[in-house]
Amino acid sequence: MGDADVFKDEAADRSGMPGRRTGIQGWLDGVRSTRTGALTLKIVIGLIGTVMVVGGLVMVPFPGPGWLVVFAGLAVLATEFHWAHKVLEFGKRTLHVWTEWYKRQGWTVRVIVLVVTLAAAGVIVYFGLRTLGFDVLEIAQRFI
Repeated sequence: MGDADVFKDEAADRSGMPGRRTGIQGWLDGVRSTRTGALTLKIVIGLIGTVMVVGGLVMVPFPGPGWLVVFAGLAVLATEFHWAHKVLEFGKRTLHVWTEWYKRQGWTVRVIVLVVTLAAAGVIVYFGLRTLGFDVLEIAQRFI
């Protein structure tokens, strides 16, 4: 190392500026440092996040992790798009408010919410299976 390198290292040690990030954030910073890299990253993140959100919305009516996949897709999109970050924060706030409201309710309201949720899920599953060619009510009547 020459004298210039020593002086640079000493100046960097005295500086209050944070060092370069490491890990995935450091890698993303490197990709974003060029115009082509930033555009490519936006396109890739946009495609992955959109596929996740659309796939999650398709899964919402069926039993399973539909809303979880929607929120995960929004989280992916939020890494590159400010609007997605705002939508994700709105969704978190809304879920938190609804959960707090539900916790304050008595057992009667909780049972009603449970029954309505199960009835809606049952109707969705019934019509979902019916579109696939399975009429559950007809199959059940054969066994009775």
